[in-house]
Order: sequence, then structure tokens, then C-alpha cells
Amino acid sequence: MPAPHKTARRTLLVASAALLSVSLTAPAALAAPSPKTSKPAAPPARMSTVGGARLGQAGTQVNLAAGVPVLPKDLTARSWIVADAESGQVLAAHNAHWRLPPASTLKMLFADTVLPKFPATQQHKVVASDLAGIGENSSMVGIKENESYSVRDLWLGVFLRSGNDAVHVLSAMNGGVTRTVADMNAHAQDLQALDTQVVSPDGYDAPNQVSSAYDLTLFARSGLQKKDFRTYCSTVRAQFPGETKKDKKGKSTRTSFEIQNTDRLLSGDYDISVYPGVAGVKNGNTTNAGATFTGVAERGGRVLLVTVMNPEKKDHNEVYRETAKLFDWGFTAAGKVRPVGELVPPKGAGPAGGATPGATAAAGQADGGQGGSPARPMASATTGGGSRGMGIALGIAGGAVVLLAAAAFLVNRRWPLPDLVRRRPRP
Repeated sequence: MPAPHKTARRTLLVASAALLSVSLTAPAALAAPSPKTSKPAAPPARMSTVGGARLGQAGTQVNLAAGVPVLPKDLTARSWIVADAESGQVLAAHNAHWRLPPASTLKMLFADTVLPKFPATQQHKVVASDLAGIGENSSMVGIKENESYSVRDLWLGVFLRSGNDAVHVLSAMNGGVTRTVADMNAHAQDLQALDTQVVSPDGYDAPNQVSSAYDLTLFARSGLQKKDFRTYCSTVRAQFPGETKKDKKGKSTRTSFEIQNTDRLLSGDYDISVYPGVAGVKNGNTTNAGATFTGVAERGGRVLLVTVMNPEKKDHNEVYRETAKLFDWGFTAAGKVRPVGELVPPKGAGPAGGATPGATAAAGQADGGQGGSPARPMASATTGGGSRGMGIALGIAGGAVVLLAAAAFLVNRRWPLPDLVRRRPRP
């Protein structure tokens, strides 16, 4: 064959191979564009203004002034908030009302809604229907059908292992998942958590299930008024009932196994230390939500709440690192920085006696009480120097009922987190 014919044939083969390569790779490229060319997620132009107009604005909101420390520069979360747990002042925020998937941080609302309904000592024998509908690859504590568990066991499974199986069993006790979701949505409305839409009580990824850093902080603040909630969310490790087994002689025995809290600011990890003064609250992580976390910590008599949602930086334990940085900033800035908004009180606990909006919270039942609707607080709290030196103005109209209501409100407002931290077993 003449040389020109060989060259032409070779050129044709090369061109055909190139076209084949393009035809094989083009569909994949179109279906999954490179992350470098995809647009990053952005908050909506308009968001809720519950708690103040600044909180509805996109981007970081903070009042920097002389003596106020600058915020950490390496924060990558889509949304975050730093607030004083007692006064309700929001010290700084970033896209506070951006409605995002909440993951298991939604379990704070689940606990705040369902926890008062059952005494901790109540026993429940699990049946197959209790465990129906749990999402694939859910976090589980290891509940077994036909075994009995105390309500305390189930809540430890919810808070320490983020067990969706424990959530579903408690939901079954509450009348089922549908009823529990309805209860949670109603309670969110009462708390003025208007960014939240509950679809699954365990926070498992579901279409249209959303919350916000602002709302998650409201859930934590409300839950922390309950003694049992504070105890469960601050527990580092506990024993959980195992499966009943028979030995060779036919004797039944049931052992237990240890579960440890997956909140790494509380339990620590190989690459992160326990945060000083931390006392909970709840973490989460799913495909759609990324890593989410709400934490509470006390220092020098001041109690702060920090919520962080979905850091863009995906390093191990990044959500806890960014939370710790915001805690450090908040404790340094508190008392110096002018707030950009407030955590609003529940609808049933509006400001009384001229208290500053956001400085009151629902009295509810006696600490960790059972059932019923929150009573209206009979006292107003005023803040002196942030959350320190809480002054209680008793609106005394005479009679023991008023005094008892005011006393219950005082207990709830003070949230004895320092004592709780000291009692907590260290990892």
C-alpha cells in the first residue's frame, strides 16, 4: 500500500477513536458537572425576620465596634448563630433563617415535644410495627423486637447514639409517626420556629423537611428548661440493655453494652478535645444536610448556645471545630457586642411585666414535669450584664399559686448547667 494511503488510514483511525472517547465520556460529564464549575449554594434573597430584621438578611450579621473581637475568619458553615441562652440575645449570626435540612438536630424538637409525656421508669415491650419505616442506613442504638426497654433507656438511645430506632419506638408510644410529626409541627409553631417543617421525627432526609440555625437554637433553649432533657443531652456514656439470650441450660440472661455520646465536644475524639463547660445538646449528619450541631456551654456564669449547619469544609469533626471557635468568640464578645437580634419566647410565654422581649421563656411544668400545657410565667426576668445576676421581679398578686408559678419560672430560667457539668462523668 502506498505511503499516503497508510497515513490517511492512520489519521482516520485516530479520529474515530477520539470520537468514540467523546461519545463515551460526554454523558457522564453532562450528568455530573465538575464541582469546580457548579455554583455554590446561596441563601434566598428573602428570609424570615423572626427575632429581628438583621436575622433575615443574608450573610454575616455582627456589630463590630471598639473592644469587640473579630469573628473567626475560617468559618465555612452555610448557616450559624451565637446566642445568650438566658437573655435570648443573638450576638452574631450568618444566614440565621436559611431553611436547610436539619439531620438529627431535629431530634431536639422531638425530645422537647414527646419527653414530657412518659415517665422515665415506664417500660415498653417493642413489637415489629414499632420499628417499621426506619430509613436505610439510619443511625441505630440496637433496639430488638420483643425486648422491653424503659423510657429512660430509649431517651439515652436518642441522645447518645442518635438512634432512629429509639425515635420510632417512642413515636409508636405517642400514637405513631404521623401523630408525632403533627405534634412536632404544632410545637414548632408554638415556639415561633416558623422555618421548620417536620416530615420524619428522627431528622432522616425527607423531601421538604427543613429547619434553620435560628429554629434549632429555639428548640435547644426550650428543651434545656427540662431537667431530664438536660441530663440526657449531657450524658457522655451509659449502659444500654442488650438482647435476651439463653444459655445451654435454657436459662435466660440479658446483658448490657456501653453506648457513648457522639457529640465530640462532649465526649472528645482523637483529633478534638472536650470543650470546657460544654453540656450538650445534639449533633446530626446526613447526605443532604451535611454535618449539623447545636451546643450549649457555660463559662463564668454565662450560658451560650451555638448552632452550626453544614460546613463547606469537610474535614473530620469540622462542625465541632467551627462551633468551638464560635463559642470562644461568644464568651469573649459577650457584654461587649451589641446584639443583632433575639431568640423569641414561645407564643404562650410572651413578655410579662414589661420584660425585655426574648428575655422570658415558658415556665412549663416543674423541671422535667409531665404532660399538660405550659403555664404562663407569673414573673418577668430582667438582665443585668448579659445573663449574669438574673433579677426576678415577682408580680405578686397575693396567694401561694402566684409564688409557686414564679418559683418554677425562676428554676427554669436559671438552667443549672454548671452543676450539671461538674456532675457529668468525664470520658
